[in-house]
Amino acid sequence: MIKSIEAADRRYDLKNGAGSDAVHTNPQYAYAVAKLTDDDGTTGAGLAFTLGEGNDLVCKAAAFYAGRLKGQDVETLMHGFGNTFRALSNEQQFRWLGPHKGVVHLGLAAVTNACFDLWAKKRGVPLWKLLISLSPEELVNTLDLSYLEDVLTREEAIALLQKEAPGAAAREAILQSGYPGYDTSVGWFNYDDAQVRENCKKALAEGFVAMKLKVGSADPLRDIRRANIVRDTVGEQVKVMLDANQQWTLPQAISICNELKHMHPYWVEEPTHPDDVLAHVTLAKAIAPVKLALGEHVPNRVVFKNYLQTGCAGFIQADAVRVGGVSEFITISLLCRKFGVPVVPHVGDMGQLHQHLVLFNHIAMGHDALFLEHIPHLKEHFLHPVRIENGVYVTPQEPGSSCDLK
Repeated sequence: MIKSIEAADRRYDLKNGAGSDAVHTNPQYAYAVAKLTDDDGTTGAGLAFTLGEGNDLVCKAAAFYAGRLKGQDVETLMHGFGNTFRALSNEQQFRWLGPHKGVVHLGLAAVTNACFDLWAKKRGVPLWKLLISLSPEELVNTLDLSYLEDVLTREEAIALLQKEAPGAAAREAILQSGYPGYDTSVGWFNYDDAQVRENCKKALAEGFVAMKLKVGSADPLRDIRRANIVRDTVGEQVKVMLDANQQWTLPQAISICNELKHMHPYWVEEPTHPDDVLAHVTLAKAIAPVKLALGEHVPNRVVFKNYLQTGCAGFIQADAVRVGGVSEFITISLLCRKFGVPVVPHVGDMGQLHQHLVLFNHIAMGHDALFLEHIPHLKEHFLHPVRIENGVYVTPQEPGSSCDLK
């Protein structure tokens, strides 16, 4: 039974330009941490990610939601968690502050993630193992599919999981080989050309075969120069992604993306405002065959539904510490599986939670195991930090979701 709750504000300064992009030039990585402690002393920890200011507001929202769970048995809670998620996200007064987005939804993400962490710890297994052990019906019970009925009913979700079940055992081979990673830290926005070049060489030496560069400069020629530096350094066989962090207007995005085509980007990420679905439709057509990666700042399953319905997203980057936590992340993954779009999460948690979720996506849902973003800057603060060997995530074995901070 959940006996006590806590919401903690944890902030970490970054050094030497790490974490910088075209919009967030001086970020402070921060977590709103929700903790749910069971009467036997087991504590579930859940994260929501911010860039510092306002993190205290997310903590207040998390404390509000967590307080509604005191006195509940975690097994009973998780058996019907989809109903709990729906009730919390639609709480009449907090819903007005969203709905299903912003500070309140981040607070719900932290609490939802704490629930899944506590559940896995109580069962004594890693979160990935818990999730793949659930029957399709048990899994769908943890989800809120409201507002998706036009494209994904409960029956369709169960049928999709049942269809993929026969191949799950073969896909479990990834637990031994590990899930591929890609390096985001080679080309933060504030890094100079020499740093980018040396970071690319370092990433290659560490076994990464995909990496990402921040673009969105006031001078497009800087973006073109830096993109060519990466391509020339790593060669044609390495996947290179470009991330504008919403900096461009639509006309700017069309112009610069067409200029960047010649260096063969694997995707262009967050090219313009994340709420402007139709701008992304126009852009996707204008820069084809270059694909768009979208979702770091998309707040909920309904907006993801719209992106998928329009067909403009080449890759979906749902983040379980931005949408409403593990439950909504899985819902979005099911949507993507139906529409045939790969899920390559953004890792506001630095990969801690998402290393579990991508294993589940691949094994239980049949998503391709493309790669998972790796950002190393907060590893020292976690009790069980992610392990990367030769560019690959080593499968976590400790109970829970790997989100306990020191």
